[in-house]
Amino acid sequence: MAATGRLRSSLSLLTKSLRSDSLASSQRSAIQLESLRNFATAPGQKEKKVKLPMKLFGASGNYASALYIAAVKANALEKIESELLDLVQASKRASTFSQFTRDLSVPTGTRVKAITEICAQAKFSDLTKNFLVILAENGRLRYIELITKRFLELTMAHKGEVKVIVTTVMPLPPQEEKDLKETLQEIIGQGKKVQLEQKIDPSILGGLVIEFEQKVFDMSIQTRAKQMERFLREPVNLGIL
Repeated sequence: MAATGRLRSSLSLLTKSLRSDSLASSQRSAIQLESLRNFATAPGQKEKKVKLPMKLFGASGNYASALYIAAVKANALEKIESELLDLVQASKRASTFSQFTRDLSVPTGTRVKAITEICAQAKFSDLTKNFLVILAENGRLRYIELITKRFLELTMAHKGEVKVIVTTVMPLPPQEEKDLKETLQEIIGQGKKVQLEQKIDPSILGGLVIEFEQKVFDMSIQTRAKQMERFLREPVNLGIL
């Protein structure tokens, strides 16, 4: 994406910002998540009621939910999703940014100025910029990847998509992946679309581990071997013989 290229160059601004002694600390802003939720509502305009497609919990869930509501009101779900993914991917390749987001000793003013400059260089929307500024002010930038993940859970639920993570020892052949996806689609039912994500983990020894909608179906050889081991270790009750 074009924004990714701009992000790579703009993240380098952090090095200069973090080394500058002229940046003064600023008092944490009183911006609350409620103001973010109402971001897309113009003055005098009737507030649009937005229903969350699923309930999220915890601080990361609260931030993701507030951003989702604001994005729906602004009719900008796909744009916000794309910008957050660009930022997360670019930050994985920029050690300076990763360190910056995790360093709570960085003054709030420095965090806000740096993230504002990055958003300007990447040409992010005002909604994304305002959201990232809120994270910077509240020392939550270090959770940007987790918050993005929770936000994607909401957007997928909004689109009727179900993310299914399949863990195997080696990549599934195309036909097996297709057959598995069709089987999962039958299990999940119509009205929802399966989005399959493969993970490779040699430690499971073989078989499959399938995760979706907070359910886990562990059919790995590793788990079956452990279950057999526990069974063999149990004492034999001679009274039932």
